[in-house]
Amino acid sequence: MDSLTVVIPVFNEAENIPPLTKRLSESLEGWAIEAEFLFVDDGSTDGTVAELRRARQKDPRIRIAHFRRNMGQTAAMAAGFRLARGRAVATLDGDLQNDPAEIPRLVKMLEEWDAVCGIRIHREDGWWRRVSSRIANGYRNWMTGDNILDTGCTLKVFRRECVERLELYTGLHRFLPTLLKMRGYRVTQVPVSHHPRRAGKTKYGTWDRLVKGLGDVQTVRWMRRNWIDFESVLELEDDLEDASLEPARERAPDRPAAAPWPRH
Repeated sequence: MDSLTVVIPVFNEAENIPPLTKRLSESLEGWAIEAEFLFVDDGSTDGTVAELRRARQKDPRIRIAHFRRNMGQTAAMAAGFRLARGRAVATLDGDLQNDPAEIPRLVKMLEEWDAVCGIRIHREDGWWRRVSSRIANGYRNWMTGDNILDTGCTLKVFRRECVERLELYTGLHRFLPTLLKMRGYRVTQVPVSHHPRRAGKTKYGTWDRLVKGLGDVQTVRWMRRNWIDFESVLELEDDLEDASLEPARERAPDRPAAAPWPRH
């Protein structure tokens, strides 16, 4: 059955849980694809988990996973990917700056792509946050040879096979498109809307995120330069019952084709 998991990392977002779960329900109401909403609580110390449990009583599509201590956004993403049951996986911020109503449009694009990444337009952030993002994105692309315009946009959708076995290290969730391209997956970018934060405060300081992100570029650059892509040159010789025959040489496929995405 066609299915979607929306992975939503949250940390001390108690005020945003009721409007977010309501918006999720409204946005995907009557959609042909079966959906589940997987919240991964990153060791919140406020009432986030309690609000999620209350929301689950109203909407059984909500699933809750939580860390006993704060592990960081990358860990929450990785846990969500591991637990996702949908054939498509979407990621979404827990602060309502991403619009869940965009998800069906992005999932539709998985008919042609393996991953679809949002580019925030008309960003509702302060000038320093916008400038720092522009610097970080430009530096990442320059160092990695990539062309990802907005690595900080959490709104993305993937075929599940892209992310279910992907190994992530702290901070590398910002490089998901690049990591997927390295593995031969088809990645595209599309504009998406962006909204101001309604409640609470951002949990990741702009300066700390910028410094950490610029350092992580070196790691990804090393990975990209040293990535072993043997599939394009690998040849497999099958065993033959008649040893007198000349062994047939079969060129290994570049990558198994992704299963066709059902059209509605």
